[in-house]
Formats: sequence, C-alpha cells, structure tokens
Amino acid sequence: MGVGFNYFLVPHQLLSGGVSGMAMILGYITSWDISLFFLLLNLPIIFWGFAILGRRFIMLSVVSILTTTLALRVIPIKPLADDPLLSAVFGAIITGIGVGISLRVGGSTGGFDIIGSIIIRKRDFPLGTLLFGLNCIVILVQGFYLGDWDTALRSMLSIYLSGKVIDVIHISHIKVTVFIFTRKKDQLVEQLLRLPHGVTAVKAEGAFSGKENDMLITVTSRYELAELRKIIRETDPDAFVNIVETVGIMGKFNRPGIT
Repeated sequence: MGVGFNYFLVPHQLLSGGVSGMAMILGYITSWDISLFFLLLNLPIIFWGFAILGRRFIMLSVVSILTTTLALRVIPIKPLADDPLLSAVFGAIITGIGVGISLRVGGSTGGFDIIGSIIIRKRDFPLGTLLFGLNCIVILVQGFYLGDWDTALRSMLSIYLSGKVIDVIHISHIKVTVFIFTRKKDQLVEQLLRLPHGVTAVKAEGAFSGKENDMLITVTSRYELAELRKIIRETDPDAFVNIVETVGIMGKFNRPGIT
C-alpha cells in the first residue's frame, strides 16, 4: 500500500478509498503528513471493530495499519509514471493486492475494510463492491470541495479497479462446504462453534477399517477458511477434510448471537 500510495497516487493527488482517501484529502489541504492522518482516523474504527470482529482480526489489522503508516513515512513521494491515468490504474492494482492479502489472511488494512467486514458479517455481499460504494462519498468530497473533477474521476476509476482486485484475492462472498472426518468430535465442535456458523455432526464408519468416527459438516466463507483450517490442524491434525465450493445457500448463514 505504501508503494501504491507514494509512487502512484499521492504524486498526482489521486485518492485511495476509505480512511486512507480521507487522510489524503486532509494531507492535500493542510500539507501535513498523510501517514499521521491515516493513523489517527483509524483509531476509533479499530476500537469499534474489536467488539464485533474479534481479537485476531483487529490485532492483524493493527499490524497492517502500523506498517502502512511506517511505509508512508519511509517511502519517498516520487511519481514512477507521469501520466495520471496510468498512475491511477497501477496504483489501484498495487494497493488492491495489499488490501486483498491482508483480508485473506484474516486481518484488514483498517478504515472502511473494518466497516465493510462488519457489514458482510450480516449481509452476504462482495466486499470489494461494498467498499467501492462506501468510497463514493470520498470522491464526492474531492470533486466538490477541491473542485477538480478530472482528478476525482481518475480516483473513482482507481478505487473501482482496486475493489475488483480485492474481490479476486479476498473472495469472502464465496462459500464452501467443509466435511471433517475426525475421532475428536467434542474437542473440534467446541472450537468450531466459536465461529459464526452452525456445525452438523453425523456418525460415520470407515468402509475399509470398519472403525467408527464422526463427520462434521459446516458451511463457511473463503475468508474464514484460513481460521477454520488452523482450528482443525491444532485440534486434530489427523482429521481428513474435504472442502467443496458451494453453489448457493438458503436459510441463515450466520448463527444468531455470534455476529
């Protein structure tokens, strides 16, 4: 994100989305350090997300925010391309990769990523598309307040492309069905029920061995799959797991009282 901002977006006064975009606007207006605004604007959102999204998500987000803040201070603001449109496109791709990787490993880059993650816990929607909608307000501020609609429209293109890159990497709206064959049913169920989805337990018998074991079935998002795999590896490393992409679901996806 630091590379995308300081080598592509900031030199042409283009905007990223969300809180980072708001930090850029404040930086352009005041000539103060954008990294300072980025850090300060993220603080209240971090506290809000902690109560809803959990410790691990927020701690990874804090790491991302702090390293991004450091990168913005260390990397020089220096345009790699003179064409603002090229800078908008490549800045979007690079920052989108950064955001997507952060989300895929179970964290975020702060700001609207945290707000969007809260919303998709309750509504099944592609996160990149949702972030683009939230970011439109930032573009309107740039267009009306700064009076530079050419730059505002380039920023909108950048944010749109960044959202598409995020969806390719993050794929939180894609659901998978996980079949877990285990002999440690009780321990696994206890851990899996910490996630916001139900678990079905079915008695099973190995056709070759004739031994009884249990099959646990749960539906989760690709975004949460990393956490689920971690739980299985730590609780029962000998479990056999089959992960199947789900075409569609009906009924409640999230358990009441968890989200």
